[in-house]
Amino acid sequence: MTQASADRQRLRALPKAEIHVHLEGCFSREQIAGLAQAAGEPLPRPPEDLFTFKNLVEFLGFLDWSCGLVHTEAQVEAMAYSFCCRLSDNGAGYADAIINPTHWPAWRHRLPEMIAALDRGFTAAERDDLPPVGLCLSLLRQQSADEAAELLDMMIALRSPRVVALSIDGNEAAAGRTGPRFADTFRRAGAAGFRRTVHAGESSGPDGVRDAIHLLGAERIDHGVRAAEDRALMDEIRDLGIPLDITPTSNVRLGIYPRYEEHPIERLRQHGIPVSVGTDDPELLETTLVEEYARVAGTFGWNDDVLRTVAKTSIEASFASPEVKRDLLEALSAW
Repeated sequence: MTQASADRQRLRALPKAEIHVHLEGCFSREQIAGLAQAAGEPLPRPPEDLFTFKNLVEFLGFLDWSCGLVHTEAQVEAMAYSFCCRLSDNGAGYADAIINPTHWPAWRHRLPEMIAALDRGFTAAERDDLPPVGLCLSLLRQQSADEAAELLDMMIALRSPRVVALSIDGNEAAAGRTGPRFADTFRRAGAAGFRRTVHAGESSGPDGVRDAIHLLGAERIDHGVRAAEDRALMDEIRDLGIPLDITPTSNVRLGIYPRYEEHPIERLRQHGIPVSVGTDDPELLETTLVEEYARVAGTFGWNDDVLRTVAKTSIEASFASPEVKRDLLEALSAW
């Protein structure tokens, strides 16, 4: 075994949670080709170039197309089971999986049925000793306040134990400032017992992170990297103890930063901000959770103490049950 292989084996064994991952970005080339064939849809480009994206806009457009291939409950169940296999392969003991209904045209008006199918797939995986999953239902920034309220009303009426949080994602630069539009829905979500996580500080600057904290009551911020441009904001995030779940490969591949060496994750960590590492859309970005840990550790010289701290943040910042967190933290202490 090479040293690189041995290092990745250790990182796979590192107890951790995956808390910034979109189900929409977890279809492999082979799965997409099979879904396209079943739907009678041609691939938009050759398989070897399928995951080549010029920018975030092109990337999000591909998400809409690929998710539009999913039509049956059996396909949804299979997707959920496959996701849990991915978690296990990377040594993740739990995941908060994000799903945005606007990407799934066949399910926008059948969301309870989709959630039930996902639950069946996740439950089958858990019976086979694969990791448990919580669902974070996500708004798209371009939606209206009424659409946001409608999604939350459905979540409250459904009360599925599988649904743990309300999220929001989408292109911040294209949508502009949206925090005020969704503030009431996020306030109601918190009052109803749902956790709140917010994509912010990716394609927008520090102000998006401020709105996530002050208007949306974010308990966790997905990305948040542009906070590094504002020292006062970094101080606030540190003092509030709000974790940032950061996806370095996504930020580099989609043009937020030109190189890993220029990514601010280490500066944010050194500032005392709790950070964890995620994959965002791992298949489309051609990465894995183990690879994310390996790249960042290699780039910034993280030792085992840092790796334990980052993994601990991923577990503590997750929306897993107290029992799952306890077991993962006990395993982490023995790594």
